This record gives sequence, C-alpha cells and structure tokens, in this order.
Amino acid sequence: MPSFDVVSNVALNEVDNAVTQAQKEILQRFDFKDTETEVEKTGDGIVLRSASEGRLEAALKVLQEKMVRRGISLRSLEVKKPEPGAKGAYRQLVEIKQGVTIEKAREIVKLLKDAKLKVQASIQSDHVRVTGKKKDDLQTAIRALKAQDLGIDLQFTNFRD
Repeated sequence: MPSFDVVSNVALNEVDNAVTQAQKEILQRFDFKDTETEVEKTGDGIVLRSASEGRLEAALKVLQEKMVRRGISLRSLEVKKPEPGAKGAYRQLVEIKQGVTIEKAREIVKLLKDAKLKVQASIQSDHVRVTGKKKDDLQTAIRALKAQDLGIDLQFTNFRD
C-alpha cells in the first residue's frame, strides 16, 4: 500500500553554517562596531546578545537573511521576546522547531479527513504517516496539505509505492 510521511525537519548543519555566516557579517559590519553584538548557537537554540534593542533587531534580520540563503524556512524558527540582561544589554532566544507537534499532527489528520480524500493518516510520534490505495490519492493529499498554511514548514518524505 503506498504511503508517505509528513515531517517538519531542519538541517542542523545548515543552521550552523547560517549562524557562522551571521557571526562573520556582524563582526565585519561598521554599524555593529562597539555594540557587543554576538550570535551563538546553544542547546536551547540560537542566542542573540547586544548592547541595544535596535542592534538586536538588526542582528536578527542578518540571521534570518542567512537562514533563508541556506534554504531554511523562517517558519522553523520561533523568535522569543528580547529580554533585558546585565549592564543594560539585551538577549533574545530563537528556538529551532523540529518535528510535528501533536496539535499540528491532529490538525493535519483533520484536514485530510475533511477533504474527503481516500487516504488514512496516523500520528507517529513526531510525524504523520499517510497511506492510500493509489499513488494519485497520495499526490492529491500532498497538494491539499501544501495549499493550507499550518504555520510550520512541511516536508513529504519516505514515499513508498
């Protein structure tokens, strides 16, 4: 029986490359001079630090630009509010969303059921498996999911005939 998986993954090596490129650009640009602005990848996500809130926003724009150039969807990033830190500095966390959450998976299953397609969708931890009798039904399901804005970056993998 043909099937495919609906996933939301981010290539972490591309994230590392984008962070490195953003760090280099911030070090080279004149408008970031003496603002103590830095970009760092941690276990929580990506941390931006700067002496002013305006430079923090500019650093975020640089990071987002590098992410897009590396092929990473901005939907995969969750930007938190800037927090005041020590000595008048600001800190901002950008989380990287991996996998399909249970709520989004339920939304995908409901969407496929409401579309009255001849496919079955089942939630499997961090992805959704869609099966059907015909390959054409699965392709219609992919088109239906691409047409909807679910707020996350979806990829369709593991297509089996």
